[in-house]
Amino acid sequence: MNRKPIFIAILVLALVTMACGINIDLPQDVKTGPTQTDEINVPLPDDTQVVTDLSLTFGGGNLELAPGAEGALVSGSASYNVADFKPKVTTSGNVVKIEQGNYNLRGVPNFKDKVINDWNLKLAGVPTDLRINAGAYSGNYEFGGLSLQRLTISDGAADVNLAFSELNQSEMSVFEYNTGASNVTLEGLANANIDTLTFRSGAGTYKLDFSGTLQRDMTVDIESGMSTITIIVPEGFSARVEFDGGLSNVSASGAWEESGSTYTLAGSGPTIKILVTMAAGNLDLRTE
Repeated sequence: MNRKPIFIAILVLALVTMACGINIDLPQDVKTGPTQTDEINVPLPDDTQVVTDLSLTFGGGNLELAPGAEGALVSGSASYNVADFKPKVTTSGNVVKIEQGNYNLRGVPNFKDKVINDWNLKLAGVPTDLRINAGAYSGNYEFGGLSLQRLTISDGAADVNLAFSELNQSEMSVFEYNTGASNVTLEGLANANIDTLTFRSGAGTYKLDFSGTLQRDMTVDIESGMSTITIIVPEGFSARVEFDGGLSNVSASGAWEESGSTYTLAGSGPTIKILVTMAAGNLDLRTE
């Protein structure tokens, strides 16, 4: 049975229905001024063995995070040309919050042309629960070599590249990522040393690459709307993917073996168990 005409009809109907109930705000003019740069330096907590609760709240612009803070929990800079974007840092014991200043946006500001809001921060390798709440932005995260015990990311329409190029030095209990209509790449996930990964997304393009050194069994739960998802698990790993999707296409290349809606990869050591639930779209399983 050819499902493509059915899928197209449903998609057109959904888009027409959505269009009837959506009010779209055009990009608004934002009053800008001279670019200011604030240095951010958050001292290490008194007890560096206690887990630090670090939260970052970022509206829109460019956010870069990487290891390398020396003698500080967080160090770096924030550059902005809208006065109300000035970041605020608050600390209470091992609880640290870095928040972008408030600005009442009626629509979508044109960051590409004139609005500047760039954070470039380095993080220390002390035990940390990290939470990132962001809007429509571009993010570049390198978490390799840190000591993250829990990681939570929530964002809107985002363009994000996240990597664990080295082993996370703590056992991470949960990595939870919730995003809107975005383009997100997660790399080196075996190095993240995760027990449970939860990924929720709207329409978009997503890549989850489980390369690295797998320390223990990992459970992965993926839920997505109409999207394209690529999952990469290196050959030699033991992996199992259960797929639950409506009008979706699944392709598997490399050493993946298919049995109904279950796809397995034979290997040794710990196992990655992945449940994928998709409304519609494409799922691509690879072993590259």
